[in-house]
Amino acid sequence: MSKNRISAAAFADTKPHYNILDGLRGVAALTVVCFHVFEAYATSHIDQKINHGYLAVDFFFILSGFVVGYAYDDRWQTMTTNEFIKRRFIRLHPMVVIGAIIGAIMFYYQGCAAWDVSTVSAPRLLVATFINACLIPATPGVEIRGVGEMYPLNGPSWSLFYEYIGTILYAFLLRKLPTSVLFFVVLLAGCGLAAFAIWGPYGDICVGFSLTEENIIGGSLRLLFSFSAGLLLSRVFKPVKVKGAFWLGSLTIVILSALPRIGGSENLWMNGLYDTICVAIVFPVLVYLGASGQTTDKLTTRTGKLLGAISYPLYMVHYPFIYLYYAWVKNENLTFQQSLPGALSLVVGSIVLAYLCLKLYDEPVRRFLTKHLLLVRQYVSSGRQR
Repeated sequence: MSKNRISAAAFADTKPHYNILDGLRGVAALTVVCFHVFEAYATSHIDQKINHGYLAVDFFFILSGFVVGYAYDDRWQTMTTNEFIKRRFIRLHPMVVIGAIIGAIMFYYQGCAAWDVSTVSAPRLLVATFINACLIPATPGVEIRGVGEMYPLNGPSWSLFYEYIGTILYAFLLRKLPTSVLFFVVLLAGCGLAAFAIWGPYGDICVGFSLTEENIIGGSLRLLFSFSAGLLLSRVFKPVKVKGAFWLGSLTIVILSALPRIGGSENLWMNGLYDTICVAIVFPVLVYLGASGQTTDKLTTRTGKLLGAISYPLYMVHYPFIYLYYAWVKNENLTFQQSLPGALSLVVGSIVLAYLCLKLYDEPVRRFLTKHLLLVRQYVSSGRQR
């Protein structure tokens, strides 16, 4: 391999990707963006449009468990725990950093009645940027936006915090469990998540973004069930024949995300049951079918690859613009129709920015980190063998 050029395969998983799953991840990321856009007009989760967009995070966790199991379960004879964690760090953390930086750059343009950014000093903002970039949670009452988020500069970073917990659990515990024991872990975690969703305080699982008791419990259950379920799927997976898996899966994700709240404020349990069915039954089936399907035409292949490529960058860079959009809507007292051009610009602009971040930042940084964190070790090891 040339010293001056490192191929994409050097920092990507060496096994072939499931292209349909990559594409479905991109569709789910788009539903998250739309879900967040409509937060500007919601008074609570009850009247939120694109009401169940938060379930995309659970879909991400299932995908993560499946892909990690597929990519790494059979490598542990030659791979150390330290190397695995480095690989996950290289894959995940560059976008965590750029998301925090974008959030910091835009922070002082996001002022509104919901949060007064003018009272935040530059040193406090720098500290907040540093801890967000390091994925250190901000405690309630201390975080600079004042709304209780773990990561006030870029809210979606909370799910990466739990993703890292999943990485550690896999490296030290879950990968070592026999499949039968892993099944019971999934079953118990699923029962806990269902109980939280159906009988919990909110009637949904839109939690995990704060360090309050309910958010910690709910976020932990979301991760433990979905990540473990994905890992279990990777162990028992045997492809089945399915046609149109990408388009069927995409349509299903969009419909499930967009459905209105079920049961209203009087019957919270009904919506909790809906969330449970989506996460515990529908999403695992979608992952199974997506992994079984094949792209057979150029349109599906290209669409899936593009959506898959930008899915993670899109998820990690769009939210600072959501803060800005929210402030604009509230300060100007705009209806959705009045702000529609801004909403469309936000969605399109986030997609463009995600692609630029992927090509100009994420991929080059991952190549650099791979060269200095992984390839150097491999070179030294091969030298010792000689």
